[in-house]
Amino acid sequence: MLVTQYFMVCQLSEVEKYGMCMQEIRPFHIAVPVRDIEEARKFYTGVLGFEEGRSDSHWIDFNMYGHQYVVHYKPPVQGSEQTGRLHHNPVDGHEVPVPHCGVVLKWEEWEALAEKLRQAEIEFVIEPYVRFKGQAGEQATLFFLDPSGNALEFKSFKDPKKLFSKDQGFSERLYEQNSSGLYTC
Repeated sequence: MLVTQYFMVCQLSEVEKYGMCMQEIRPFHIAVPVRDIEEARKFYTGVLGFEEGRSDSHWIDFNMYGHQYVVHYKPPVQGSEQTGRLHHNPVDGHEVPVPHCGVVLKWEEWEALAEKLRQAEIEFVIEPYVRFKGQAGEQATLFFLDPSGNALEFKSFKDPKKLFSKDQGFSERLYEQNSSGLYTC
């Protein structure tokens, strides 16, 4: 069965599984500063297992679960008091580092990554746990810093349809079947 969403047609199985047409999702590109290219290379390939893409003496592309994550060497700024400092906002009783980035993983991938990070003795900013329990946005999350102090968050939803949910009935109301048998928003 096909589903129409935002003038796109996709398989109903995608909508049922993810709550959206996955063709709409495009890989993101993000670049972050690092203090040492080789240190970053060892961390992202050795600890996280990201595949290295193109690189130069001052930058490296990594495959972060299908997204382009790039580290760029940034020399330290002499006399800067802001070097290495992150802002934190309270979320569900924890201080979330800002800025941060990461990927929403499948539940099993998230559990495997959490265990891999524990085995590598990574110091967590926020230990792996499930937040917003019993609420529409219930999710597993964890935060840690790379060697240059860039904050990374990896999370997962038991129900991927709840990624943007504001209330419990969201995924059930999102799609309606029309007279042609297509599901529309």
